[in-house]
Formats: sequence, structure tokens, C-alpha cells
Amino acid sequence: MLSGEKEQAFWIQVEAFEPRYMPLPELGLPGPDEVHVWYLDLGKLALTLSQAFSKDRMIAPVKLNPGQLRFARRFYLRLLLGAYLGLPGKDVILQRSVRGKPALDRSVHSSALQFSMAKSDDRLLVGITREVPVGVDLEPVTRSTRKGLRLAERYFSAAEAKALQQLPESQQNTAFLRAWACKEAVVKAYGEGIANQLCRFTVEVRPELPPAMLDFDGAGYSDWSLALLRPDEDYMAAIAMHQSRLRAHCFQLLAAV
Repeated sequence: MLSGEKEQAFWIQVEAFEPRYMPLPELGLPGPDEVHVWYLDLGKLALTLSQAFSKDRMIAPVKLNPGQLRFARRFYLRLLLGAYLGLPGKDVILQRSVRGKPALDRSVHSSALQFSMAKSDDRLLVGITREVPVGVDLEPVTRSTRKGLRLAERYFSAAEAKALQQLPESQQNTAFLRAWACKEAVVKAYGEGIANQLCRFTVEVRPELPPAMLDFDGAGYSDWSLALLRPDEDYMAAIAMHQSRLRAHCFQLLAAV
């Protein structure tokens, strides 16, 4: 639970994440207002694979180094995208924007598939839509932001900073993390034009209310949808889609049993 408080019904809880096992079959594309969210514990996947190739079932938990994590993220991202494209993961060609955001190489793939990924330590979150821009963010709930108010005053909108200041001190860390995750997801969905301008839009900060876009450059906020997730007890996540409705279908990728 977040900061010992009862979470609201609008959070998508870990129980909503449907287990899916490798090898993945070919997957159908999300519906027009749907996002498929995939959560991966890369350390657990690596441990399961290590056990599968060893007679010793008491292998110590696997701690992936930075290079192994980078490889694992690329491998599983291509694996997931390939399942939607009807291709082996190795045949999925990605390109990167100037800021490093990965995307399908449209000179190779004609699919309208859109995706966003977020990482934290050995956890990976991937959001996939048919054609609507999507953004996801992933944050550890134990992350302490002692300077949250100061950061909000510097980078958030004035309305967000004020709303954060008015909360009890016991709620401010959770509220800041929630707002930060939502804003990061919006930036990823919107594109590169607001990457360094978090003050241009306002999201709901108060923890007792559902996530929502409250203002975007003074207008046009109603065509955004936000959602909050708890993929496990140690992490929280946010999804943003640039359309007025969002339906999330959540999965956790697991090794073959």
C-alpha cells in the first residue's frame, strides 16, 4: 500500500495483471481505446531460466549487471512487439529518435502499432496500443523525495505545486510520486515537444481523486486519459493516452513452467 494509506478503487492492482507464459503465441492488436500493459521482472525471469538449465533448484537470486539489463530490455521488448506483428523478436527493427526514444522502423514495419516503455532497476513496463500515442512510467514506491515540494515549485505547474503544499505532510511524498509518474507518462505520449516543460500541463495531485489531466496549455485537456497501476507491492506506474477514453488490459510475462 502507498504510505500505509488505503488505496482507492481507481488503482489497477496486481491482481489485474494476467499471467502470460513464454513462448508467446501471436497476439491480437489492442482495441481502438485499449492499451495492453506488460510488466516484467527481469531478475525473476533470469532466475527461472537459470533454474531450467541447471540441476540445482536452489540457485541464488539473479542480479543482472547494467549490460545484461540493457540486453534483456531490448530482447523482451522485441519479443513482445514481434508477438503482435507476427514476427520473431529478432526480426523486429527499431529506430531511436534524437532523444533516444525507441520506435518501430516504419521503413520496415507498416503496422500502426505504438508503444512506450519504462524501466526501474530490473523491472520493465511496456504499454502497447494500436495507433494512439501512449506513454508509461514506472516508479518504486519506496523512492523518497525529500525535496518534492521544491521540485514541484521549480518544474510543475503552479496549480500542482499549490495542491501539493496543501496536503498533509504524510501524503506529500506519495502525491508527488503519483504526479511525477503521470507527468512522465504524458511527456512520453505527447512526444518530444514538452520534455523539458512539465509546467505546461496540470494533472490531478490529490491522492483521494482519480488521475486526470486538468489543464494543458490552457485548453484541450479533455482529450487525455490517465490511469494508475500497482504491478506489484514495490512499484507504482502510470499510463497516459492522447484520447478521451482508456481501457487497460494488463499482463505479467513469466517464463515457461
